[in-house]
Amino acid sequence: MKTPQEMWILIKNKIKKQWKTAFLAAFVLGLCIHMPVMVSDIPNHDGLDSIYFDQNMITSGRWFLSVACGFSSYYSLPWVIGLLGMVFLGITAALLTEYLELENTLTVVMVSGLLVAFPALASTFAYVFTLDGYMLGLLLAVSACLCVKKHKYGFVTGGICLAFSMGTYQAYLPVAMLLCVYALIDIFMEEGSVPSKIKAGLHYLYMGIIGVGLYYGILQVLLKIQGKELADYQGISGMTAGAGKGLGSTLIEMYRNFGAFTLKGNVFWNNLFSGAALCLLVIAVLVVLTGLIKERKWWKSPLFFVIIALMVLLVPLVCNVILVISPDVNYHLMMRYQWVLLLILPIAFVDKYAPRTASGVGAGWCILFAAAVLLLNYAVTDNIAYSNLQKKYEKTYAYCLRILDRIESTPGYYPGIPVALMGMVSDEQYPITDVTEDVTSGMIGMGGDTLLYTGANYHAFIKHYLGATLNLLPTSDMAEIYFTEEYTNMESFPGAEGVKLVDGIIYVKTENFNR
Repeated sequence: MKTPQEMWILIKNKIKKQWKTAFLAAFVLGLCIHMPVMVSDIPNHDGLDSIYFDQNMITSGRWFLSVACGFSSYYSLPWVIGLLGMVFLGITAALLTEYLELENTLTVVMVSGLLVAFPALASTFAYVFTLDGYMLGLLLAVSACLCVKKHKYGFVTGGICLAFSMGTYQAYLPVAMLLCVYALIDIFMEEGSVPSKIKAGLHYLYMGIIGVGLYYGILQVLLKIQGKELADYQGISGMTAGAGKGLGSTLIEMYRNFGAFTLKGNVFWNNLFSGAALCLLVIAVLVVLTGLIKERKWWKSPLFFVIIALMVLLVPLVCNVILVISPDVNYHLMMRYQWVLLLILPIAFVDKYAPRTASGVGAGWCILFAAAVLLLNYAVTDNIAYSNLQKKYEKTYAYCLRILDRIESTPGYYPGIPVALMGMVSDEQYPITDVTEDVTSGMIGMGGDTLLYTGANYHAFIKHYLGATLNLLPTSDMAEIYFTEEYTNMESFPGAEGVKLVDGIIYVKTENFNR
């Protein structure tokens, strides 16, 4: 038996230089970009109810999330959760480096940087209470593909990894699928017989079947054990219902959604710099692909062009496979992490296949420059979003402090008095002051002026950040009050009668209009 020191040396000697570079690049750049939110305690509207949350989300199909988030405890600890998330992302970057066979140190750094800079991660930081679990889910999705590539029967272990990834967050299934598509392209470009290529490609299919089947089987067993059913949240209870809408309409929606987010989602392509960088990536890929077509005489094979066309048509479907699983989903940015692979995979392709010619060297410079521009652009985007998130918190703090003061100053107030607090922050009384909308409009959890959307949000914020507990009426009781003459005739806060005592209940009206 080896001593701990001997085991450490053995492991260290087996770690490739590229893996170390990828891990350190992702970890260090991740800290540099996301430090503002990691050293702060800035909740969003969901985070207000998740100061402590056991993450038992089995009714949303996330049966492994409670375990995945358990390493950092179930408290919302941004620094601890953020560090764990960066460790998981660093490992993911190392696995990607191995999977994509990256050798160039600069390419490894850029790929790792894009992985941690993409704005989908910034949006996930808005929901920091679940970030470490989600990053572990992403790691498992990449691991699933690497298992298939590296081992003869890796589709079995890969399927298990994929099942646990989906059990953490189903949105990372497209990440695994995109990596599988890239593997199929890689297999197609290698020398070898057609049967051997088909056999290698089928292993990825086997992994997917095992993973999805195992995920669904475990989900059904755990639902039965806990006596629960899938919730309607995000349409998860209608899992696989997309097929019921008709194949044609489902496919059209998948392509439409892909184009809308890619071109107009204000994230993937959000300014002239990112647009120019994306054009450079496309040009570099076309240059390298053209050179390969000439060198290997693929232009003589009609099958080549058929396969290329199929792969291009497949990408939007893979990116949006969630619309088949859950067609009524609110497809927000946290669920679109796979779009970063649309940047990483072209970089890996050019890095691997660019010939040692003038055009190949030029393509190499193109991807390096484009990646650097995108990395800087996304890093700045993330920090603009964090700046607004901080301002949202400050505005919410000031607003809730004023409301609490008015409630406690209302004649007849006593601790524990029933409170009917309804409506959102009035943008008539308080005009919009968010100046980041052009940047944050596509980043869920980052835009806007306030963290408050429901009475429960007010209650949680006042409780956890102002140290007071309001006795809010149940929603059903407030629904009845909403249509009463007393409430209708009130003016919105901060008007003189925005807070008043009616029949032993303090009414607080924060709506955008007076009725």
